[in-house]
Amino acid sequence: MAQWTSAMGAAQLARLLNSQQDRPAGPGTRRPPAYRALADGIRLLVLEGRVPVAARLPAERELALALSVSRTTVAAAYEALRTEGFLESRRGAGSWTSVPAGNPLPARGLEPLPPEALGSVIDLGCAALPAPEPWLTRAVHGALEELPPYAHTHGDYPAGLPALRAMIAERYTLRGIPTMPEQIMVTTGAMGAIDAICHLFAGRGERVAVESPSYANILQLMREAGARLVPVAMADGLSGWDMDRWRQVLRDAAPRLAYVVADFHNPTGALADDDQRRQLVDAARSAGTVLVADETMTELWLDDDVDMPRPVCGFDPAGSTVITVGSASKAFWAGMRIGWVRAAPDVIRSLVSARAYADLGTPVLEQLAVNWLFSTGGWEQAVEIRRGQARENRDALVAAVRRELPDWEFEVPKGGLTLWVRTGGLSGSRLAEMGERVGVRVPSGPRFGVDGAFEGYVRLPFTVGGAVAEEAAVRLAAAARLVENGVSGGGDSPRTFVA
Repeated sequence: MAQWTSAMGAAQLARLLNSQQDRPAGPGTRRPPAYRALADGIRLLVLEGRVPVAARLPAERELALALSVSRTTVAAAYEALRTEGFLESRRGAGSWTSVPAGNPLPARGLEPLPPEALGSVIDLGCAALPAPEPWLTRAVHGALEELPPYAHTHGDYPAGLPALRAMIAERYTLRGIPTMPEQIMVTTGAMGAIDAICHLFAGRGERVAVESPSYANILQLMREAGARLVPVAMADGLSGWDMDRWRQVLRDAAPRLAYVVADFHNPTGALADDDQRRQLVDAARSAGTVLVADETMTELWLDDDVDMPRPVCGFDPAGSTVITVGSASKAFWAGMRIGWVRAAPDVIRSLVSARAYADLGTPVLEQLAVNWLFSTGGWEQAVEIRRGQARENRDALVAAVRRELPDWEFEVPKGGLTLWVRTGGLSGSRLAEMGERVGVRVPSGPRFGVDGAFEGYVRLPFTVGGAVAEEAAVRLAAAARLVENGVSGGGDSPRTFVA
């Protein structure tokens, strides 16, 4: 059986190769042979995620014709890529992209540092901010006042507290998406929601289409569930989804599930527009694919001129295609592990039934706290604080990185919590390694790709501001110099920064 999960046409690959800008050669530098330049171009496309891993490449003759080169040149380039581990082939099945077996995904950079380490290491691993006080304290006090009646029950509510389900349904209705409480299940964070959805819809070995890049923790959750991830490259810059690619993957791979972050995508910050959302829902419906829309960032617009599109589920009036996931963790506080699922009533019933073999339910006190925020208007005021924090941090981090690392490239998103940065040709994995040596923790690009793509990127969250953001950029620049000078890493433990 072939190992590829998507296909790259000759004309499409030729366009991507032609879009690469040649770097000027230094004095006395000889240009590489044509086959070597072609192999390097394809390898870079794979590492950057512009050509997905496990994508079938065009036949040698087809690509040679599209590039106006000899078939011998393409054959030699393919052979070089096979030797280096970036291409696999099988007679009768063709050739498909891969990454070398000796390049595992970096394991560091996303797990939160213990609080005692924060004094010596700047943590840019997690896209999470401190709680927006005084609203956390007020919400907990409000929850404690509402707790006594629930304390006289068994405390297990597999679908969530009825009051909170009704409140979440009302909030969707106010957004123009009529929703009943029976369409809502409260979960333990968005991760708990997506884990339940994957177990219900995507058994081991099922294909799941994901954006490339995508949220690292969700990718790992799906890997551990046994899913076969099918990456779909994002459109250039912050322009959202490449709908031609999505239609092709949904048609050719027929994945059981597709997972997307349409609102200030993690990690790129892209915001999909109304037309892209409509087209994706239509394509998923035609392919029989269940579309999971992650809305955890939907309230985190940071600029006044942002015109938020209609929710993805708004283009699925029958409710047969889209399952929506929301959460309090990004918009309010990561320690508030409350998420929810909006779906058709029969899907919710199936999720609730399956929950008996998982976590049974979500903590009552936290549900009461979120319900208090929703019902008193505290949520809107807390989220406004969160937007202000993120906006100030974003602006400080952008200014500091532009000053200290002028060769690094990025577009400034209008919302969300993350900056997706091209590192000027440096290895993101090596930057993450060297960063720990100089006291800054940063996740490398391959964490957000499938099987090692995006080696030339890092993700920088808007979690620090002011002088700390400036110091973080200084330390990143120090890490970059170590990578450029070929310094080898040593050990897995973070080291303190010596000023």
